[in-house]
Amino acid sequence: MEPADHILLAMLIPTVGALLIVLARSNPNLREAVTLVTAGLLFVNVLQLLPVVLAGGRPELFGFTVTPGLEVAFQVEPLGILFGLIASFLWIVNSFYSIGYMRGNKEPRQTQFYVAFAIALASALGIAFSANLFTLFLFYEILTLSTYPLVAHHGDAKARRGARIYLIILLGTSIVFFIPALVWTLAIAGTLDFMPGGILAGKASGLTTGLLLALFAFGIGKAALMPVHKWLPNAMVAPTPVSALLHAVAVVKAGVFTILKVSVYIFGSDHLLATGASEWLVYLATFSLLAASVIALTKDNLKARLAYSTVSQLGYIVLGAAIATPLALIGAGMHILMHAFGKITLFFVAGAIHTATHKTEISQLNGIGRAMPFTMGAFFIGALSIIGLPPLGGAWSKLYIALGGMDGDYWFVVAALMISSVLNVAYLMPIVVRAFFRPPDPDEHAHDHDHAPVVENGSFRSRIAEAPLLCVVPLMFTAFACFILFFAPDAIQGLLQGMMEVPR
Repeated sequence: MEPADHILLAMLIPTVGALLIVLARSNPNLREAVTLVTAGLLFVNVLQLLPVVLAGGRPELFGFTVTPGLEVAFQVEPLGILFGLIASFLWIVNSFYSIGYMRGNKEPRQTQFYVAFAIALASALGIAFSANLFTLFLFYEILTLSTYPLVAHHGDAKARRGARIYLIILLGTSIVFFIPALVWTLAIAGTLDFMPGGILAGKASGLTTGLLLALFAFGIGKAALMPVHKWLPNAMVAPTPVSALLHAVAVVKAGVFTILKVSVYIFGSDHLLATGASEWLVYLATFSLLAASVIALTKDNLKARLAYSTVSQLGYIVLGAAIATPLALIGAGMHILMHAFGKITLFFVAGAIHTATHKTEISQLNGIGRAMPFTMGAFFIGALSIIGLPPLGGAWSKLYIALGGMDGDYWFVVAALMISSVLNVAYLMPIVVRAFFRPPDPDEHAHDHDHAPVVENGSFRSRIAEAPLLCVVPLMFTAFACFILFFAPDAIQGLLQGMMEVPR
């Protein structure tokens, strides 16, 4: 099979899977088997493209021409194959988790959920393998529309409001900023093709470059750069597997992936460095990552705290793209991977807690680590990766971004990253302390009888009562992956180094 066939299959497999899920809707076991098989086939298919890219190839597939200058076309390059592998692999993990979560919580409209999930993955792969901005934009918008019903899944007033904000901000930023950026770029460069070194290098002045960068930065709303970040915490009304999709698998990763791809292949890192046009974005991204961390400290709702943590962590990736030195760009790409595994672990934990105990607030988690030691142990590992401590993967991506900041003479970035890590400790570690080192509340018996306390010598001790196995195993797996990724920086750097190289 030719590489072009694998590109086509990357979008066809989840699309056909969505149709089969609809046909299997009357049989939950078959429907979920179709979901798992589809996810597995997609990952195996995407994996076939990795050796070609590592060998310096750039597999291509031409679709069709809409009008001269606007073509639907695909090309697989290092950053795209990384994003494709992350999205397709984590869909497998998230699918197992979704089965445990959706059944454990007796969620309604489960067929709709799995169908929308599959379409979202098809659009994420379309984004990953886009050969030009026009193709990326089309799949970017399909991703927005396909995830809307996921955010609105519960169907109550709160869910409808969160989904409405989600749609208004993401479509609004595209209409007001992203589309004008595409038109302006096409007018200057005469093409929207992604090219090493950038298509605007030597064609746009420093002022024009800075204005265009602003349109892209705020137009790519999925990157959740402040102040266009409000959709993200509002989208936490969705079921936890959807939150995991938003934060780790597809949506926000599609946003920062697009920011990084625009930085490398539209503007060109050398052009950004020469003009200094991205310096303002360095300051804004630094503010965003610090401010979101401070806001996270104020949130008692676990998913809300994790949502603002995501806003902060996305700031790291935007920061690396704005610094634009080779090390910073590699660090930004690396953080897409490291954050994906760390944050999906934390959201899986939030969902497992809700499934087992129906608790959603951090203040309710006293002693829960005694009842759910595997779940909260995984939270501890995922949190350490988000903080950036070895031996977890997040340590490497933050180090590369810091080194890139030094190369660009942005020494305040190093200080900001250190402050941010301290803030990460401040909003994540108290959850672990509360879970393992505080006794359960005396009124614990008011909850599910499986979590009722057992009195021993006048103190409270909760029984071991984890969430369903299909919830617990995936979060333990992703936590373990955070550890494994610590030992793979050279392989990841070697792949991402190809972003700045002309393909053979």
